[in-house]
Amino acid sequence: MTGAPAPAYCTYQLVIRVAQPVEVAVGRFGRHLFPAGTYVYTGSARRNFEARVARHLRQAKTLRWHIDYLLAAPGVSVLEVRRTDAPECAVNQATAGEVVVPGFGASDCRNGCASHLKRLA
Repeated sequence: MTGAPAPAYCTYQLVIRVAQPVEVAVGRFGRHLFPAGTYVYTGSARRNFEARVARHLRQAKTLRWHIDYLLAAPGVSVLEVRRTDAPECAVNQATAGEVVVPGFGASDCRNGCASHLKRLA
């Protein structure tokens, strides 16, 4: 008898806590103010999925993606990681929340997402 195949995750959501308002320089994207609260960032990885998630959770890393800059800011932490095999933009669009920084994490989005980072409260 064989076991069920491992899920083929391709999309993840990081539930993020911003303890106090923080202004972050997001590479060439510019400086942005993030009010305190709980955020959800939706991303994906077609290859090396768990390595991508683990990279986001590491403190020491080269800042590459928009989310890296926010996660490196003082008082910002990941509370939870959600995994799914649903398409990234469908998951993002089904997530309620306020867009604080238009275009954040969505520079390669072709599905009309205003941002891949949303503030829940």
